[in-house]
Amino acid sequence: MTEQQQLPEGAEAPKAPEVLGPPEPERVPEEPTGASATPPRVPAPKDRRVLRAVLRWTAAVAVFAAVGAGSAYGIVGMERTDVPGLATGSDGRWPYPVLSRPPLPSGSPGPFAATNVAGAHHADLRALLLPAPRGATEDRALRGRDGWLATKDFLAEYELKEDREELDQKLLDRGLRHIAARGWTTEDGTRTRVYLLQFRTAAVVDKLIATEAVAFADPVHQVRGAAEAVYDETFPERAAVSGVQRFPYAENKPYGPEQVRFAHLAAGDVYALIIQSRKGGAAAVPFQQTVTLQGQLLG
Repeated sequence: MTEQQQLPEGAEAPKAPEVLGPPEPERVPEEPTGASATPPRVPAPKDRRVLRAVLRWTAAVAVFAAVGAGSAYGIVGMERTDVPGLATGSDGRWPYPVLSRPPLPSGSPGPFAATNVAGAHHADLRALLLPAPRGATEDRALRGRDGWLATKDFLAEYELKEDREELDQKLLDRGLRHIAARGWTTEDGTRTRVYLLQFRTAAVVDKLIATEAVAFADPVHQVRGAAEAVYDETFPERAAVSGVQRFPYAENKPYGPEQVRFAHLAAGDVYALIIQSRKGGAAAVPFQQTVTLQGQLLG
């Protein structure tokens, strides 16, 4: 409007437009220190993804740690006999290697299969012998020739001449096929001998065990050094092996310079004699362990 222009009477003059200057800088409060410090800044989206991953891994580690602690507690709380493969030197058992049965010829039934009427073990008898425990010294004399032991060497385990002669004739009459044997001596001086005798059928072995080799309360033939042996009623029944007959014996006190323990086993067409002896006394636990493991190999 020019100075010459006049406003109507009573009208207000228009206001001049407001001129804005540059914006004032935003005031950032100083960060307090100590207990009144502000919380850390909220992470950006990328940071949040990293944080979530860290939290997931932390949770997973915590779960595995809890499971591991629970498993460890479970094993510690179990009886030693309930943990397969656990070293158990403190209870007297010997450190036998891992056992496995030898493979059967293709199509061969097991000794206790319904189709195997004769109860025949088709695997090589020598491969069914229990191996010596770790650290034991092998008795090489029991290897025999090509792994087969002469009958006279087996009969040498019997004390009396008349017993050896009578048993020799029984074995011949029953059609003994061959004998496999293994023996060893452990560091504590315990001597172990294992003999496996194979016949034509399981019926022959049953007759040999029931009527000629074992009289249940007392053995028919006297094992060398075990004149006073009686049936061992302390042998645990839970150690029985399905399909295997077991007859354990032991000398009671007072015995001579050494104690003798032995057991007769019958498994299909195989008869087994297991003998352990030791000066001052043969421990029950390794004897029971040895008899049970040999029975498992035959069964």
